[in-house]
Formats: sequence, structure tokens, C-alpha cells
Amino acid sequence: MRDLLAAVPRWGRVRVVAATGSTNDDLATDARAGRAHPGSVLLSWHQQQGRGRLDRVWTAPPGAASATSVLVDVDGVPAPRVPWLSLVVGLAVVAGVERSTGLRPALKWPNDVLLDGRKVCGILAERVETPAGSVAVLGWGLNLTQTSEQLPVPTATSLALAGARGVDGLAVAAAVLTELAGRLERWRQDSEELLAEYRRVCATLGRDVVVHLPGGETVTGRALDADPSGRLVVDVAGRPRAFAVGDVVHLR
Repeated sequence: MRDLLAAVPRWGRVRVVAATGSTNDDLATDARAGRAHPGSVLLSWHQQQGRGRLDRVWTAPPGAASATSVLVDVDGVPAPRVPWLSLVVGLAVVAGVERSTGLRPALKWPNDVLLDGRKVCGILAERVETPAGSVAVLGWGLNLTQTSEQLPVPTATSLALAGARGVDGLAVAAAVLTELAGRLERWRQDSEELLAEYRRVCATLGRDVVVHLPGGETVTGRALDADPSGRLVVDVAGRPRAFAVGDVVHLR
């Protein structure tokens, strides 16, 4: 892994483990204790207590998926920029998977990575306070070689099921981390390129959707755009509404 990332200066300490409870939890614990710093990477081939957005559980057979988490310094970053980090990870996964496998994923707002309309990767970003300041723990779980019988839900898929041959988990991880390093630099510069890229790869835009909001409200409409804050803009009964959080279902 270190050799694969030798040309990517952002990533410092890279650890690869066979199994753990949660890579996000492990890095967050180490960061709070001063044992891990921005640029740290933790990759596991079996995550036993993985979590996704809205505290959903994420599991996979040992060796069939990878869980990766990284630490990013957010101290002093303007508050409106921080939520963009989870979208930036989504862009990096899309680009890294295409680079390493030839497959062409898309995003479902905000950051679910899809192949052929099925979820192949979930992303979770969390803010952590450390002795040296604020950091973000950015984690993603990527389905590599699961068979259809091993997937937890019929709306999921894996790289292998989507047609990737001879999936090399380390090569995929290195490609994603390489793509992420460049996008983090643009994120710090508040680059409009990221928003343009997001609009290109987000399969939600232009679709009829149902948005399930915290508190139980459900909204149906046409997804129009992602705004500069990363919010989803939906035409609801002829009026645009912007949503910062929510669970989106694509309507056929």
C-alpha cells in the first residue's frame, strides 16, 4: 500500500489490518488521544461494526469488501465548506473506481456510489475534536467481490457483480486515495470545479425523487440541482426547495 501511495504526499501513516470493529471509530479514538494526525489512513478487509449515514449498519463477509478511513484537518475551515467533504469523497470513489476497474459509477445524492443503479459504496464523515484542533474522519465502505447471495439487500452490488475482473482491493484503494488527495486540495481552495464535477456524475439530478426527511416528512418532486452548499434542490409542486439532509429514493 505504501508503495502504491508513494507519489501521493498527502497520506502519511497508512495502516492495513485484516479486521476491526469500525475504521472510523478507530481513527477517531486515536485522533482524540493524539496518536493519529491528518493524513493518517486506516484500511480493513473486514469491518464488524460498520456504520453508514443515519446510523445504518454496514456488514460484509471477510475479504469481500474494504473499509477505509482517513483524517483531514478542518481547523479554521469555514463552516459552510465542511459538509462538502462527504461529497468530495463520493467524487473520489467514482473517479478511483473508474480509474482502477474501468467501471463508470454515479452518485445518488448526497454520496451513495452506484453501479447500474445499485449501491456499491457508502460514505460517512464525522467531525472530531483533538488536542491539536478539529479534524474530519472520512470513511467509505466499498463492496469488492460479494456475490448476490452475500449482499445484505437486493439494491446493493459489488465491483465484481458489476463486471470488474480480477478485483485488486489494494489497487482500488490506492486509486481512490490518489483521487481524493487532489480533490481535497481543490476543496480547500473553494474550487467551483468540484460542484461542476458533482453535477456531472450525480444521477439524482433530473430525476423524480422522494426525499425522506428527519422527523418523518416525505417530499416528492423533480431533483433540479445541487447548490454551492451541496444541498439538493427539488421542484416540489412548482416551487424549489433545498435540502441539506435526507434520504433520497429515485423513482422510475
